[in-house]
Amino acid sequence: MTLPRRFYLDRLDDESGVSGTGVVAEGTLYINGRVSVTFLIKPFSMLWYLSIEEMIDVHGHGGRTQLVWID
Repeated sequence: MTLPRRFYLDRLDDESGVSGTGVVAEGTLYINGRVSVTFLIKPFSMLWYLSIEEMIDVHGHGGRTQLVWID
């Protein structure tokens, strides 16, 4: 059985000038493939995605944000 995996998003470059750089969010990849992400910057939103690929498509910023696995 695969366990849930935790990760954080490390933004290397903030093209928009809104979210800043560094660790901007943390999240979990669940056994069923779903992903939750909570942002550490205002507005501190929490979002759900159907897959890790979908989340990266939205928040990866064309490679400017790295997904870093914690476990």
